[in-house]
Amino acid sequence: MAALGWLTPRRRSATARSVLAGEASAEAARKSSQEATEVSTTSEASEAEPEFPVLGDEKAAAFFDLDNTVMQGAALFHFGRGLYKRKFFETRDLAKFAWQQAWFRLAGVEDPEHMQEARDSALSIVKGHRVAELQSIGEEIYDEYMAERIWPGTRALAQAHLDAGQKVWLVTAAPVEIATVIARRLRLTGALGTVAESVDGVYTGKLVGEPLHGPAKAEAVRALAAAEGLDLTRCAAYSDSHNDIPMLSLVGHPYAINPDSKLRKHARQLDWRLRDYRTGRKAAKVGIPAAAGVGAVAGGTAAAIALHRRRR
Repeated sequence: MAALGWLTPRRRSATARSVLAGEASAEAARKSSQEATEVSTTSEASEAEPEFPVLGDEKAAAFFDLDNTVMQGAALFHFGRGLYKRKFFETRDLAKFAWQQAWFRLAGVEDPEHMQEARDSALSIVKGHRVAELQSIGEEIYDEYMAERIWPGTRALAQAHLDAGQKVWLVTAAPVEIATVIARRLRLTGALGTVAESVDGVYTGKLVGEPLHGPAKAEAVRALAAAEGLDLTRCAAYSDSHNDIPMLSLVGHPYAINPDSKLRKHARQLDWRLRDYRTGRKAAKVGIPAAAGVGAVAGGTAAAIALHRRRR
């Protein structure tokens, strides 16, 4: 029954800082989406129109967690690697990032303490740097470390929503600047991410509210849906982590992607759809057509498969 607590009114699961972080992220996401150059994409029509996502439903959208849902590993770690390469910080700091990434991959879940340490380190590193500078570097880091780590299966799910004429947003605790780069490269609508405070285009080393994590993600989705005129009961959300149950519980179509053990259990209890791209396994309850899963096996690296087998 504890898991069902996420279904209670917002005040019981979100703090004032969560609401602030969510609203700030939604505002940043809408602004970046409006400023971005509109990219048109085409796709061949399938022989049979799938029941979901619903073609032309303007009240529906899809929200995708990033780390281990869309991309293997943590975006913040890969961003740290790129900054280290550019002499932003010392070797000992990289070792800390590496340990946090190793924990994330081995445990398959986000450790709150490690995530907080990583964010604190990132804030201290970027303090005094210009926002434009980090945005430009983010483009380079995506090509160097992230592009090859996108799960093809999850990318196909996002494309199914785009092909249906729906907007698709990343929702992540990663900095909104790097999240926006990833969203643009994947030709998604935009990104909700952690908003770092800046004055006159320079980072102050502080956050607006708190990291976009847990209840804050739900608040960001709620705020964006209100601004965009979306019906959350017709929207979909995708995540690997039980920390995102607040976000998943908001929508009418929640999906557990590469789920950790807690989310897998919760999803089965509530009859949510499941899909796991780490081993090529495909759960029985999947609403997206099978064609969207092409390349799922290729999406898991040999190292990830070997690790899973050892853990079994």
